[in-house]
Amino acid sequence: MNSDVEIAGDPLAVPHLLPAPAAHPSTVAGFAGLIRSIAADRASWEPLVRYDPTVRWYHRLRTGPGYEVWLLSWLPGQGSGVHDHGPSSGVFAVLDGELTERSRDARRTLPTGTTRVFAPGYVHEVVNDGLEPAVSVHVYFPGLTEMPMHCSAGPAAARDAGVDPVAR
Repeated sequence: MNSDVEIAGDPLAVPHLLPAPAAHPSTVAGFAGLIRSIAADRASWEPLVRYDPTVRWYHRLRTGPGYEVWLLSWLPGQGSGVHDHGPSSGVFAVLDGELTERSRDARRTLPTGTTRVFAPGYVHEVVNDGLEPAVSVHVYFPGLTEMPMHCSAGPAAARDAGVDPVAR
């Protein structure tokens, strides 16, 4: 009996039979890969970085179908405030320096090369607690349409004020 390879030929030898490579990522792994490729191409993002002593600086690097990529700089002491990303999921990585991520359950030091993934509704705060500037890249999917801020008071202070700092 003939095999499929005998009948149709080796599919790897016939490029038109292979699926086309994705023009844009559509999975968490794909977005993490996009972040890795951006991080590896320092010459493409480093000249864009600006440091603003009054506000956290950000620049949209690119958009694609259903996602957007942002470059952010963080001077010592600058932070995002406690927030979530509405209906967006995300992947972010530290390209240069070190950041601290605080969530309800953990405090993480994020050195250069660290990548984090989060789902819609994830509440966190990112801060540059160090002495050197930091740079990060963020992919949001779908593109970021809202960033609700949350009460940054500790749980006891929020409870005394009648506010749930996570559900706000």
